[in-house]
Amino acid sequence: MNHQSSPASSTQRPLLNIWQIVNMNVGFFGIQFSFGLQQSSMSPIYSYLGADEASLPYLWLAGPVTGLLVQPVIGAMSDRTISRWGRRTPYFLIGAILCSLGLLAMPYSPVLWMAASLLWILDAANNVTMEPYRAFVSDKLDRSQHTLGFLTQSAFTGLGQTLAYLTPSLLVWLGMNKDAVNAQHIPHIVIAAFMIGAFFSLASILWTLKTTPEIPLTTEEIKAIQAEPAGWKTTLKDILNAFKEMPLTMRQLAVMKLFQWYGMFCYWQYIVLSLARTLFDTSDPSSAGFRDAGLLNGQIGAFYNFIAFIAAFALIPLTRRFGAKFTHATCLTLAGLAMLSIPAIHDPIWLLLPMLGIGLAWASIMGNPYVMLAGCIPAAKTGVYMGIFNMFIVIPMIIQIFTLPLYYHSLLGGNPENVIRLAGALLLLAATTVTLVKIKAN
Repeated sequence: MNHQSSPASSTQRPLLNIWQIVNMNVGFFGIQFSFGLQQSSMSPIYSYLGADEASLPYLWLAGPVTGLLVQPVIGAMSDRTISRWGRRTPYFLIGAILCSLGLLAMPYSPVLWMAASLLWILDAANNVTMEPYRAFVSDKLDRSQHTLGFLTQSAFTGLGQTLAYLTPSLLVWLGMNKDAVNAQHIPHIVIAAFMIGAFFSLASILWTLKTTPEIPLTTEEIKAIQAEPAGWKTTLKDILNAFKEMPLTMRQLAVMKLFQWYGMFCYWQYIVLSLARTLFDTSDPSSAGFRDAGLLNGQIGAFYNFIAFIAAFALIPLTRRFGAKFTHATCLTLAGLAMLSIPAIHDPIWLLLPMLGIGLAWASIMGNPYVMLAGCIPAAKTGVYMGIFNMFIVIPMIIQIFTLPLYYHSLLGGNPENVIRLAGALLLLAATTVTLVKIKAN
């Protein structure tokens, strides 16, 4: 498929001011609030519903598989969409509506299979939203503003996930009973947090749509898209051609992301279980100590996401001066060392120290790889390449899901603390491999 170049590839985009870039990225707040609820609450919800520790990764399969299947297809479709609302808008609006409905239903799951099924729907909706949204940001910005745009997006990731992690604790501080649960042992504060997430998921996207219209396609671009064959075979061909023509930088980033996302998935799945053992000496999901571990994870998760929110802005001048590659390697190193230290900490207040490193890395993870990517892909194929780039997130997650249960007992001793140590080691490997990436010169 031979797209004509979009204006971004041949002429300079008008430079946007900081408030325009902020408004453009507000929708990412709601998307990441939803992801934050999943990261902080799904393993506890599964445990409340009777899931086995070693089997937890299998129950997280929805996100990686839907990302693998949905994002490249939706990305390719959005590249060739012509509608009165734009190329990308229909996708992230529909995705936001479905995501809100999934969030409303999730905490009322009466059995394990229903919670796992709803996660499939929720993740599919998030994935329909995600890559068209990233492509939308790339469409709007001149290349000279990519660093500012994607790290602002990273800041909203930190802000959205900060509030998602912290919401249950805020509700306790406002007077809700932390030990009040429904018949499935799911705390009422978790149910309320999902209700709040459903509101933010849709409201933030609507704000972006109101304040930031897409750049209309030119007559030549419309004619070029209309002249190409339509249908699923063409979409599949677009994806396969993009794989064949994938820039070297993108291939090398895939290796780094293998270690990075395998490690992050280990952390999210087992951090509550690790904290329950280390600080509360329990592995019983029905115990008060396990619920306290969930609240503590929400607090430290909120802290590292708040650090990510602040760090995203601080990383802008650092990335411009030292480059995305060096900055990302440094942040991943700090996070790897931080995760290695967590199982040795037995006082909750000291957990804030490793959260500094994890927060810096999370800010970089959600921004700098996209800075490196955006400079090496053709503008007319932004959607499909953003979708493929997400495959390099979900493939490591799928590998983790099917491999970790095989050695959880034999190599890790059935101890969730060792999973957190493994996560730290993998982030150190990611830091090493990113230094080998060749960045396309401006």
